[in-house]
Amino acid sequence: MTTVPGRRSSTFTRLLRHGFTDPSAAERLLDLPELASVRSDPVLFDALGATSDPDLALHSLVRLVEAEATDERQILLDTLVTAKPLRDRLLGVLGASEALGDHLARHPRDWQALVTYEATDLHPGVAEFEHMLADAVDPDSLRVAYRRSLLSIAARDVCGTTDLVQVAAELADLATATLRAALAIARTAAPADAAQCRLAVIAMGKCGGHELNYVSDVDVIFVAEPVDGAEGTAMQAATRLAAHMMRICSDTTVEGTIWPVDANLRPEGRNGPLVRTLSSHLAYYQRWAKTWEFQALLKARPVAGDPELGAEYVEAVSPLVWQAADRENFVGDVQQMRRRVVDNIPVDRVDRELKLGPGGLRDVEFAVQLLQLVHGRGDSTLRSGSTLTALAALADGGYVGRTDAAQLDDAYRFLRSMEHRIQLYRLRRTHLVPEDEADLRRLGRSLGLRTDPVAELNKAWRRHASVVRRLHEKLFYRPLLDAVAQLAPGERRLSAKAAVVRLEALGYADPAAALRHLEALSSGVSRKAAIQRTLLPVLLGWFADSADPDAGLLGFRQVSDALGKTPWYLRLLRDEGAAAENLARVLSAGRLAPDLLMRAPEAVAILGAPEGLKPRTRENLDQEVLAAVGRAQGAEAAVAVARGVRRRELFRTTAADLIGSYGTEESPAEQDPGALVDRVGSAVTDLNAATLSGALRAAVREQWGDTLPTRFAVIGMGRFGGHELSYGSDADLLFVHAPREGVSDEEAARAANTVITEMRRLLQLPTADPPLLIDADLRPEGKSGPLVRTLKSYEAYYRRWALVWESQALLRAEPMAGDEDLGRAFVDLIDPLRYPAGGLGEDAVREIRRLKARMESERMPRGADPTLHTKLGRGGLSDVEWTVQLMQMQHGSAEPGLRTTRTRAALAAACAAGLIPAEETQTLDEAWVLAARVRNAVMLVRGRPSDTFPSNPRELTAVGRYLGYEPGHAGDMLEDYRRITRRARAVVEERFYGAAG
Repeated sequence: MTTVPGRRSSTFTRLLRHGFTDPSAAERLLDLPELASVRSDPVLFDALGATSDPDLALHSLVRLVEAEATDERQILLDTLVTAKPLRDRLLGVLGASEALGDHLARHPRDWQALVTYEATDLHPGVAEFEHMLADAVDPDSLRVAYRRSLLSIAARDVCGTTDLVQVAAELADLATATLRAALAIARTAAPADAAQCRLAVIAMGKCGGHELNYVSDVDVIFVAEPVDGAEGTAMQAATRLAAHMMRICSDTTVEGTIWPVDANLRPEGRNGPLVRTLSSHLAYYQRWAKTWEFQALLKARPVAGDPELGAEYVEAVSPLVWQAADRENFVGDVQQMRRRVVDNIPVDRVDRELKLGPGGLRDVEFAVQLLQLVHGRGDSTLRSGSTLTALAALADGGYVGRTDAAQLDDAYRFLRSMEHRIQLYRLRRTHLVPEDEADLRRLGRSLGLRTDPVAELNKAWRRHASVVRRLHEKLFYRPLLDAVAQLAPGERRLSAKAAVVRLEALGYADPAAALRHLEALSSGVSRKAAIQRTLLPVLLGWFADSADPDAGLLGFRQVSDALGKTPWYLRLLRDEGAAAENLARVLSAGRLAPDLLMRAPEAVAILGAPEGLKPRTRENLDQEVLAAVGRAQGAEAAVAVARGVRRRELFRTTAADLIGSYGTEESPAEQDPGALVDRVGSAVTDLNAATLSGALRAAVREQWGDTLPTRFAVIGMGRFGGHELSYGSDADLLFVHAPREGVSDEEAARAANTVITEMRRLLQLPTADPPLLIDADLRPEGKSGPLVRTLKSYEAYYRRWALVWESQALLRAEPMAGDEDLGRAFVDLIDPLRYPAGGLGEDAVREIRRLKARMESERMPRGADPTLHTKLGRGGLSDVEWTVQLMQMQHGSAEPGLRTTRTRAALAAACAAGLIPAEETQTLDEAWVLAARVRNAVMLVRGRPSDTFPSNPRELTAVGRYLGYEPGHAGDMLEDYRRITRRARAVVEERFYGAAG
């Protein structure tokens, strides 16, 4: 068809003005003969421009017109021009749903279904939908009738004549009618089966809650009873009927699919029978069901089949739902359910997930359901299957703040509307926000955002998601503060009893004490109390996510009492997001870190500093300690300062370890356990060495001024020399001295012994700071030998008397403080002993093995489980270390890489040298790192060292959390430890007790 240029230009401009993104293509469509009677009608342009996607609407309209029979085509076009309600509905659907446009192209007369409910206040229910599906006699005709009915729902939705709640309810009603029709088809196909049983279909999930999506699995449970005859035969018949009904809805044909019917919420999930009797259901729920299964039953509703049996089922299971919060494992289950909210989402999809992502729909639904389980026991008004109805009831009852509830209601409606419109486009089950610009534009316009649809959509989405992101603050914790602060008169509040119930559900073992802490922290009109009321809801959530919420809240109150009047403290927590979460994690993870913090609460500033959790270098520590010692008046004051630095740095190290292991919102848990162990070992070693340097300087200065009569060096041994200290380790030391020129041996020895005695005294004085214990038992002759020797004395002893175990102990000797040249001379002296030329003889190897076997049999504590003892147990620290040390002594003279005091470095060097296969190296390294982490975890949790797992369940759970195990998985942790160390022991048996070479 030839078009006048002027008209083309005019039409092009009109199309642009009405929102078309491809006006050239639209012009070509408008020029088709089929649209000749309406192409110039301004009403059509305005109606197309009002749709979500005018280009899609026009394209689908052309397909529909072309599909219509010639005598019907003009009726459609005339109706488009003259009947505004129908025009808006039809074009609205065509501009929002490509899938429904495809349906109309296949079944063009179905557009007339939009005439049926033109009155905006008339909405179909189950009966009306059953009538619309009444002619469906087979699966394909049911699919067509279902899409025709869906067309009417979508039309009212996109035109704004139905709100979200009504749309979701209509979709659930249509699903109900469809299930009934599918069951009727299945019954007709198998009348003998239908005669043998009473079968009821129970809707679960969104269908049961009357809040279904456009495209969603329809969750169901089947319950059946025999009519006559044997129960087994009747159950088989009911199973065949149920399976047939599911296939009718779920199978895909040329007419597409309706939706999958999912029966996996049934007892035992997909492994359980598809159909059970009512008594079988009850037996399972009373004996085996988990908390999440009762959560799922909140929405149970009979929808198809035998109505009396369906009602009996719901009536029977309902009391069990409202007793779930009384279950012994409810708290652990609740914590696990909370963590599942964002589990298993691919990393590249987290930011686009409307349902499961942070700030998504599941956050709101989960929180509302949990509050229903907690408070619905005594308040029947909360027992609704609908999320928004239940949220409103929670607000009416004072369980949720009205403002919070209103904001969450608004956010939930917006996010669900986004989800609906995304699914409506192609009628696919998805919860991902699209990335394509055109898709985002259509989505934004469908939600009424017309000025800049993409930018406005992203802004609104992020705003609503951020409201939901503060879910736990708003729903769980804010009402607890309102209950104790009581500032706003006339507001409905959580009662004290309800507050206790909620705290119990969140894992607080002493909810009454927790309420007292909250009242002390948040009551009053002071600025301090106001800031606390802002901080506490967030902190309470982090405490509840820990192994010991009570300890976290108590610790926060103690720190706040100590620092509450300090201007920077609350400002730090309020303004530095990481500081508050870091503090919460540290306070609730165990005893050691809080104990260190309470002795000097100002150290909390470390948690907010940009480099606050980074370990200080040895050089920086030495500078600070020695400068402080130099300024102090007297040795005791000097070492008190040095010990104060050590305590502060221990807190820094424990805090970094906990946050690195547990992770925070801003900094997820680190993935390399070995790096965490190495960092702790190096940090504790450096600060202990700096503390010894300070104590040495203080002891010398007190009696001799700047110069001791003898050169003096402190040699680290054991884990200290290996830079592998744990939090509870002593400092294993050797002391060496060399008289200065003109000083007699007697005077030099006396001075050296006096310095050691004074250092020990100063480092163990009773103070608020943890002591640093010195252990010199690895010296020649042990406790019977002199505490300190000259270099020549060491040389004479080692040349004449040294035993093989002493040479082995020297493998980890490294200078730590004092005269550096003397320390290096000592290392030069012992290198030939610890790395003997030509390796070890057979007698020496046998002696090392004999000593190891003796240690295993004699030093294991009575009653200790050898499979769980981290130091002396099977595959533990000792096993790995002795195996590595044997390789060092055998091959260290030939392999420079083995000449290190560090176990992991020596093991890696042995592997690089071909002395041990890579697989066995990994096995030993994994076991050593795990055992070391367990020791650190126990010290962090209990505040005192131990080589075994704690027996207290809460402490064991805390150790598990540190190691990355969720609550309820302590048994898995112990089995994993046994498995890993058992494999390591097998390597030790071969490499240490096997062949000598």
